[in-house]
Amino acid sequence: MAKAEADANRIQAESQIEITDLQKRALRRFVGEEGIKQSNMEAITRDAIPLLEDQSKPQNVEDDWIAAFFDKCRIVSDSDMQKLWAKVLAREVNTPGAISRRTLSLLADLEKTDAELFKRLCGFRWTIQEDIPVVLDVQHNIYNRENIGFSSLSHLESRGLIQFGNLAGFVRLKLPKTVTVSYFSRIVTLTFQLEADNPLEIGKVRFTRAGDELSRICGAEPVEGFFEYVYDVWAAKTLVPKRDIEQDAPGSAPKVGQL
Repeated sequence: MAKAEADANRIQAESQIEITDLQKRALRRFVGEEGIKQSNMEAITRDAIPLLEDQSKPQNVEDDWIAAFFDKCRIVSDSDMQKLWAKVLAREVNTPGAISRRTLSLLADLEKTDAELFKRLCGFRWTIQEDIPVVLDVQHNIYNRENIGFSSLSHLESRGLIQFGNLAGFVRLKLPKTVTVSYFSRIVTLTFQLEADNPLEIGKVRFTRAGDELSRICGAEPVEGFFEYVYDVWAAKTLVPKRDIEQDAPGSAPKVGQL
């Protein structure tokens, strides 16, 4: 009986030693993972600081938003995605309420390739009373050369960034006789026939709320030739004067509608 009891004590002691080793390994893993997460958060914060405006008030950002932000971004190690998260942080600090917590959750699920594709789509963004990615014909080469087509737009819709109405498209209603619109820094005035209640086809795509919020900080750049493409579509509908092709040649005066 004494021998059996000693064997039982020995087995129990060995079991405790095994558990202790397991706990040590878990602790090492936890410390390592938390170190990486801390490094990620500090890198994002560091990238956000130069983007802050003089009048920004970090104290006005909700504590719950800050907690949600760092809970989502701490696992982001890719430097390009960290810069995107930094822009999100700076945007919210500069304009509290500009980025919703739902957008944070959506961004956390985005792959880097999704973010890059969305950035290319935002290169087609016009401001027509609101920011709108003007995609008039998904089969046109001007979109396809930027990898914007049916499949990519369907994918962005599945990610919650856009609404894709490939069949009917979207229309702005109840527009006044004249409307000033812009493509990045280039401004155009549309003139309709009626004094009020004019419609304007704006293409197959609209931003969701999350897409709209992210479109403002994604760093998109204008697509070469896209201003002229949309302008000519509107000129064919007599909404703007036709372009002077010679005037638009390299080295000529600014194009119609350009500041």
